[in-house]
Amino acid sequence: MLGSWSFGDYFKEEAIKWAWELLVGTYGIEEERLYATYFGGDESLGLEADLEAKEFWLQYLPEERVLACDAKDNFWEMGDTGPCGPCSEIHYDRIGNRDASSLVNADDPNVIEIWNLVFIQYNRDENGKLNLLPNKHVDTGMGLERLCSLLQDKTSNYDIDVFQPLFHKIESLATVGPYGGLVGEEDVTLRDTAYRAVADHARTLTFALADGAVPDNDGRGYVLRRILRRATRYGQQILKCEPGFFSKLIPVVVDTFGEAYPELVKNRANVIEIVQEEEEAFSTMLERGIKYFEEEVNNGETKKVTGEKAFFLYDTLGFPIDLTELMANEAGMSLDMDGFNTEMEEQKQRSRDARLAAKGLIGQRLELIAEQTSWLADEGIEVTDDSYKYNWDETVDATVKAIFTSQGFLKDQDVAKEGDTVGLILDKTSFYAEAGGQDTDIGTICFEDGELLVNDVQIYGGYVLHSGVVSKGSISVKSAVKCQVDYARRRDIAPNHSMTHVLNAALRNVLGDGCDQRGSQCNDEKLRFDFSYKSAMTVDELKECENYVRDTIQKSLPVTAKVMPLEDAKAVPGVRAMFGEVYPDPVRVVSVGDDCSVEFCGGTHIANTAEAEAFVLTEETAVAKGIRRITALTRGAAAKAIGQGNRFEQLTSDLEAVDANNTPDLDKQAGALRKSLDETEMSAALKAELRTRIEVVQKKGIDTKKRLLAGRVDKCLNDVKSVVEQAVADGNSSLVLNLDIGADSKASQKVIKAVQKFAPDIAFMGISEEEPGSGGKILCFAIVPDQLLKSSGLNAGDWVKDVLSTVGGRGGGKPGSAQGQAPSCDDVDALISKAESFAQGAVVAA
Repeated sequence: MLGSWSFGDYFKEEAIKWAWELLVGTYGIEEERLYATYFGGDESLGLEADLEAKEFWLQYLPEERVLACDAKDNFWEMGDTGPCGPCSEIHYDRIGNRDASSLVNADDPNVIEIWNLVFIQYNRDENGKLNLLPNKHVDTGMGLERLCSLLQDKTSNYDIDVFQPLFHKIESLATVGPYGGLVGEEDVTLRDTAYRAVADHARTLTFALADGAVPDNDGRGYVLRRILRRATRYGQQILKCEPGFFSKLIPVVVDTFGEAYPELVKNRANVIEIVQEEEEAFSTMLERGIKYFEEEVNNGETKKVTGEKAFFLYDTLGFPIDLTELMANEAGMSLDMDGFNTEMEEQKQRSRDARLAAKGLIGQRLELIAEQTSWLADEGIEVTDDSYKYNWDETVDATVKAIFTSQGFLKDQDVAKEGDTVGLILDKTSFYAEAGGQDTDIGTICFEDGELLVNDVQIYGGYVLHSGVVSKGSISVKSAVKCQVDYARRRDIAPNHSMTHVLNAALRNVLGDGCDQRGSQCNDEKLRFDFSYKSAMTVDELKECENYVRDTIQKSLPVTAKVMPLEDAKAVPGVRAMFGEVYPDPVRVVSVGDDCSVEFCGGTHIANTAEAEAFVLTEETAVAKGIRRITALTRGAAAKAIGQGNRFEQLTSDLEAVDANNTPDLDKQAGALRKSLDETEMSAALKAELRTRIEVVQKKGIDTKKRLLAGRVDKCLNDVKSVVEQAVADGNSSLVLNLDIGADSKASQKVIKAVQKFAPDIAFMGISEEEPGSGGKILCFAIVPDQLLKSSGLNAGDWVKDVLSTVGGRGGGKPGSAQGQAPSCDDVDALISKAESFAQGAVVAA
């Protein structure tokens, strides 16, 4: 989009003159093809026609090409209130040599608007009244690609030069032929629609990701994810591209626009990596989703996609609802959006109920919508004074202004009774409503002979809704109440919130200014902090951040808050604000010390960093491409985690001191300690260090076991030789031995070779415990020579199966060779006796 602005410097005459000079004089557009519109007036608005703009246009165009239009096309408004004014549009006739005045603003593809000149001269107040602004402004907008289509004499924006490299690349990846420029009903296969959508989405995502946005599950991140998934579906289903095609378009966008937008070149690799990751994650679900749509939805049984099936596509297969709606339209089907919304709301309610249950709370969560806050305002109920939320250990007297239930607001004479779930609107409150990543306060609201157990506090349009269950008594509108916050719980929340500010400062100090806050969550159990960073933090970085916060706590720095005008607050040195967040004016600025941290924040905080008592950074993980998440603890929870860390340090030191030569299960002890360590909440940096030390011990145990086992195997082979030779001398046809080779299958092959060398005509079975006398895992293997197979009923596979079946083991193989294992055996001698009996019985039977 091309644009120009004036803030009180020039107005209609100059804007129209310069627009004409640029289009006709500079760009050389044929003036005979141009038409101009102006605001023709509106009685309902009390506004006359903008004849001033008309007269200026008549200096350049004949009267039949200066057209009056209604407010719908030629009066610009930013919303229900705020700046607004008449506008003047410039239209272009692609065909020419005709009177196209009747086609202006008639949705004719050959008569198009190219530039809109907005003359902002009014301000609409809350009563709908238009008041003249003291200074008049100009805001103009012109489509770059539409302008290029005129200058390049193309009938479509998609035919201009900037799209051709993308279309050529898509053609090389697709298997449905080149772009044909078909639109609407002519594009029967949707091929050209898919070309346009994929090209547009490739450009959008490349620019957005290069600017630092990332795909996510909500907000602008979800918009990007929806765009990418829509493009992926078009490419794979309609254009028949292979999975992974979309990321190959990113370099084309960068090459096309990189000279004008160097940030694309700078972030090329990162953008490609993000797109590849997202595309790969969706590709499997895409195949399943398309199959489900064709088999379960578009199966000829109905022409409507039910809300239940649309929600399954959304919730289980990751299909954004607009993608399902698009596929439904392509298939000539409608979508039950109300049904989908019902399914979505039911899921949200299940999530709310689960959150309440997790906190041990009862009742249901109540929410106000715009219609309900409007009702409160219409009833003359003022917004809640919540300034008391920053006070501590204070009971605030208040008055009930409204009572909300799942059925709506109670009337003045109605009463909420014991067991009812209600939401109270008060004139003032000391409860903190959930906001800015900080969890809500809970507590009680007491009234005469009764109380409300408050389990949720939310703010809607300035009205604070205290939701909970009436535990005793009854309450009605105008009742006098006392707000009693659970300050003990808030004392666990506040240090977590304050330490997110300090952690933010620590991350900038350790990782640099490239990491920006992307979200946070503070409750009475822990704090969570999301930030932008490309890779996982190292152990040293984790330790440095953790120590930074701990040092700040030890310094006992004051935590102060000050409310100031937003512009003044933005000028405070070192102030931090979260990207994309909209802050009020005036804004509250929270400072930690003189230079540790300064942030915009409306939350409740401790007065001094020492109140946090302790800090432990327990986890650092990825939540999205380029977004990391830290989880941490303060106060008692942190002290407990520190204690666990100390305990595991001692356990690790003790394990390191163990003599591996005399501890055959050292590797198992290390493995068990490692598992216990991984399940314990403690410092992430310390856990990583201890994990490395335990792995060293585990490796030492494994290496020692292998070395000792090798010695045992060598000794065993010598013993086997003498025993086998004696069995041959005694004329035995079978032999069963208790061996000491662990559960090493490679060692068993050495034994078999030795037996075959010294006694090739004897049937042999070896049984070996993993650890002698442990009653644990055993290995069993057998061989039966060909001559014995023919002359007797002995079969190695049957032999092994029969022996192991008595101890819950399994085995098998060929008639001449078989092996198996059992998880445990507490009587190896009995097992050997059984093996001998089976062999003798088979030989005798033959």
